[in-house]
Amino acid sequence: MRYEGAVFRPPSEADSYILQATIGCSWNKCTYCLMYRGKQYRVRELSASLEDLGTAGRLLGRRVEKLFVADGDALGLPMDHWTAILRAAREAFPGLRQVSCYALARNLLEKSPSELQKLRENGLRLVYIGPESGDDLTLKRIVKGSNAADHLEAARKAHQAGLQISVIALLGVAGTARSREHAEATADLVTGMDPEYFAALTTEVLPSTPLYRMQEKGKFTLPGIEQMLGELRVMVDRARPTAAVFRTNHASNYLPLAGELPGDRARLLAVIDAALEGKVALRPEWLRGL
Repeated sequence: MRYEGAVFRPPSEADSYILQATIGCSWNKCTYCLMYRGKQYRVRELSASLEDLGTAGRLLGRRVEKLFVADGDALGLPMDHWTAILRAAREAFPGLRQVSCYALARNLLEKSPSELQKLRENGLRLVYIGPESGDDLTLKRIVKGSNAADHLEAARKAHQAGLQISVIALLGVAGTARSREHAEATADLVTGMDPEYFAALTTEVLPSTPLYRMQEKGKFTLPGIEQMLGELRVMVDRARPTAAVFRTNHASNYLPLAGELPGDRARLLAVIDAALEGKVALRPEWLRGL
């Protein structure tokens, strides 16, 4: 079980075994992201991934119920790697009930429907997709590499193959200038992608990122807490997924929330409104992070 550099995973994968089958992110151009800066993207040797799975199986065995395949867009792995990894994972972890990974829209678009179906049949259950915004102008400015239509088609293909999806939005990423457009378009994108899980994170302007340099030049202004909570309110109020688990439990967020949409919409909005009125304590800055 070997890891190269920092390894990131969603909060819901806290109890998962993490297999680092790729190093870095194949895109790695998003202006806000520091997660994989300095990492040269590559696919690990399949033999190394299988060796790590074998070691984990001997040490952890039945204790592992969830496997998260890293790094940034592991769905882009070649099919021969995926097939071997999923087969080895079933052998290593008899109690395995879920395999998941991060995915870019392009990863889903590049794989055929039959390939995605094969991944599902062999054990892949959930892909985490981070469009961050549904606003095409914002997506262009943050150099996401895909537009809203790409993400809609990626979600359609994932669902057609029987995969569950978790959609990630990023509060504040449009800056103050397009805050409202970003919130509304993101809610509409969530409606169209119709995920089983929906999470919101909060933008942090980190040194060494292009977004930081844009901020220094006056080309980007991060919204204040109240405006970002306003974005969150719009997303919760406007998004219409069929049935999605909703979370803002990532450490970057000022207001941790948990519920379901649409079932808990009224309760979630009430908590957001109370926070905007200063009646709910927010997470202090020293507790926030990536």
